[in-house]
Amino acid sequence: MCAAEVSRRSVLAGIAASPVALKATALDVEAPAGRFRGTTEQGVRAFRGIRYGQAARFQAPVASAPLREIQAADRFAPSAPQRGPVAPQSEDCLFLNIWTPAADAARRPVLVYFHGGAYSTGTVAEPRVDGAALAAKDCVVVTVNHRLNALGYLRLPGFPDAANAGQLDLLLALRWVQANIGAFGGDAGNVTLFGQSGGGAKIITLMSMPAARGLFRRGWTMSGQQVTAQGPQNAARRATAYLAKLDGDPATLAMERLVAALDAVDPVLGGALYFGPVLDMRHLPRHPFFPDADPAALPIPLVLGNTIAETRAFFPRGHPKRAGLDWGNLPARLGPELKVDIDPDWVIAQFRAHAPAITPDTLFIRATTAARSWRGQIIEAEERARAGAPAHVYQLDWREAAHMDDIPLLFGTTADLADFPVRDAMMAALMRFAHTGDPGWPPHRLPDRATMIFDQAARVENNPRAFERELFARVPYVQPGS
Repeated sequence: MCAAEVSRRSVLAGIAASPVALKATALDVEAPAGRFRGTTEQGVRAFRGIRYGQAARFQAPVASAPLREIQAADRFAPSAPQRGPVAPQSEDCLFLNIWTPAADAARRPVLVYFHGGAYSTGTVAEPRVDGAALAAKDCVVVTVNHRLNALGYLRLPGFPDAANAGQLDLLLALRWVQANIGAFGGDAGNVTLFGQSGGGAKIITLMSMPAARGLFRRGWTMSGQQVTAQGPQNAARRATAYLAKLDGDPATLAMERLVAALDAVDPVLGGALYFGPVLDMRHLPRHPFFPDADPAALPIPLVLGNTIAETRAFFPRGHPKRAGLDWGNLPARLGPELKVDIDPDWVIAQFRAHAPAITPDTLFIRATTAARSWRGQIIEAEERARAGAPAHVYQLDWREAAHMDDIPLLFGTTADLADFPVRDAMMAALMRFAHTGDPGWPPHRLPDRATMIFDQAARVENNPRAFERELFARVPYVQPGS
């Protein structure tokens, strides 16, 4: 198990082991998909566990027929099968959740959230992504679960949709939103996608899927990049490794067997087996940012965000890579974690010349963040700028923010009073973007590279971390999983 999975699983461990109905006031909404009975909470109306489709294993999803009887929408539905503490899990996981100020004709902006977990884990049935606080800003919030890992992204002979089934689920969810969100007070013509980590990467991938055209207007990514998709030959190698571990027919084996085989070793990267979108030329006909920014995606306004110390989430204090770190053992520990082919001794020397007072521990976090977590976002921002359709870029510096630290700030679910100024600034920027396509700071153009720095006081800086960007620009970037 990788450190990133440990970090995310520690968050998800707080999710209830079984769905529990919420004690609140019931109400009904009638939409084309059916009648739904939700709850009122924190001054807004909540509808949990609404089915948006169903799917046979390894096949494209299909919309469910409308039902006449009232559907209870007062609890989360099961999450996608995966390794880790998320419960309950089921292959029948195509459900979404809605928060709205009122089910009226107000035509509010719609914010649709995709969760992280690198296409293999994750759920929206967790407290940090509760949509009530955002909906109270006068928008409609939708969060979506979909198929993951081998059930969502396995390149399997005889199943032409299997390699991108998880993305097809998201497309179906967006079609459901288009057809039904008006009944919940939302504007189907003003849909903004936002997502963290793998959720942001899913958005970038959708922007290069022709079937997604017209289903959303804007995108806001949080530490989630997808410069290139998974190549079909590497996807086939991974499928072979997975099937060897599975030792049976994936179309008929029990779900538990399919999940257990996910610990197969990745034949391309080593470590845990990677799953993700595949350049199949059927649903995904090109890479999102290779050889350039996809021209078809350029009209979509885009925000690209990252945190200043992403890899603190992957390497928390006490992690073996950081415990007892000194100048003697730093090169051996740092080299494999840069994820690019560069001499770690040279990297260390450059950092020490640039910042003589830097410690081995600080250097480790700064270098790994710049080399592996930030590079994809830089490429996306600069390719958009070169194409004349610049994105807006932000960087979260507050409390030396790590991967995932922007989630409770953007959703407004943090309870720490010290976070409130940053929370309020980020939520205001997201709402402004959802209304206008402009988050409130200059776009990222070359050579200025204007970037919003979210800290105790928000500010715009030009070309932040220029030293780190220029240092790692000397070597090619390889998208994880490509």
